[in-house]
Amino acid sequence: MKQLATHYPAHITELQQRSATILDRENIETLVIHSGQTSKIFLDDMYYPFKTNPHFKAWLPIVDTPNCWLIINGRDKPVLAFYQPLDFWHKVTKLSDDYWTSFFDIKLMANPAEIESILPSDKSKSAYIGAHSDVAVNYGFNLVNPDNVLNYFHYHRAYKTDYELVCMREANRLAVLGHVAAKNAFYNKASEFEIQLAYLSAVGQSENEMPYGNIVALNENAAILHYTALEQKAPSTHRSFLIDAGASFNGYAADITRTYSFNNDEFAELIIAVNAMQLELGKSLKPNTSYVDLHIANHYQLADILKRFNLVNMSAEAMVEQGITAHFYPHGLGHHLGLQVHDMGGFMANEQGETIDAPSAHPFLRTTRGIESKQVFTIEPGLYFIEQFLSDLAKSEHSQYINWPKVDSLRAFGGIRIEDNIIVHHDRLENMTRDFKLD
Repeated sequence: MKQLATHYPAHITELQQRSATILDRENIETLVIHSGQTSKIFLDDMYYPFKTNPHFKAWLPIVDTPNCWLIINGRDKPVLAFYQPLDFWHKVTKLSDDYWTSFFDIKLMANPAEIESILPSDKSKSAYIGAHSDVAVNYGFNLVNPDNVLNYFHYHRAYKTDYELVCMREANRLAVLGHVAAKNAFYNKASEFEIQLAYLSAVGQSENEMPYGNIVALNENAAILHYTALEQKAPSTHRSFLIDAGASFNGYAADITRTYSFNNDEFAELIIAVNAMQLELGKSLKPNTSYVDLHIANHYQLADILKRFNLVNMSAEAMVEQGITAHFYPHGLGHHLGLQVHDMGGFMANEQGETIDAPSAHPFLRTTRGIESKQVFTIEPGLYFIEQFLSDLAKSEHSQYINWPKVDSLRAFGGIRIEDNIIVHHDRLENMTRDFKLD
């Protein structure tokens, strides 16, 4: 992909500048970033799937190789110590010249222990960044994941480089292929498990390569927000289908949700209403505005839907003030997206690590930070019929305002969520998901 080669040099320059700034500020000479290590399953000879350190894959598209290290001083070409063992049991990732390799001083290691001779000899001025503090201490590091360094990088991670945006567009393109295949499988009355297989096949990635566990929920299972059971038997009746599934590209994530009704019924009309609301919310992302305010506005829009569909007999204002909408929509509007699905920095007020708390009435909101250009967000409003929340509502003083026969008729559909991935530019919005024609 030509765009990767075009934009990668500026990406590395930006990361080098960020590194130089925080190293100088903290009087540190080098950052040592560890990709991670595999973890053995208890009392077994097999390992858990490897997930690389996000601070490592921010620099280069190595996402599946443990025991690699980056040594960075913000001035010189970073050192990449790449683990390439002689192994006849497993497939070994081998480096070849690519758009990014010339930007690193690459040293190959056949054994993880070889890193000791590559690491800085004086570690008093080096900071280890990674998941394995025991390894860091064993090699003599005193600075292990220092808060000031992590806070700085987490805050600035929200501002995506053009290279990162290229990767995220490609992740969205791949995910849309999966969503189209999953939709077709649903209308062919497939099981959740069969839909999952159709999705993975269309994307061309395994479950372990997915940025998160796919949510493939038929009927009432759509009321379980993080449902991952994947029933292998198709239901006797296909009513509804909620799929929350993404894809990865060079370490960057897509995170997309769609909901479908099998029939042209009132639930289908509800989906149309939620989709219209989602589009309006997405268009409201603007630099120098509040994501918290947008989330609260979402509750008023949802209240209008609840009233319009005769589910709740209250004014929109009363529904929000009395917390009624939270029983139908118990999660936040969305989150930052990037190297991680719930990317770091969403609560940060500044690069020093001060945070902005979520409002007490909306504790599950994942983003409180102001909206700025070069940031990427998900917008994912929902409307659910969750037994726990409906039971609480039925026992409350507000029960009299709920049209229970109608609510009860919708329980079997589970719920609705629609989610796009949107880039905020300084003068426009870019809805990556819709740009790839996923309605």
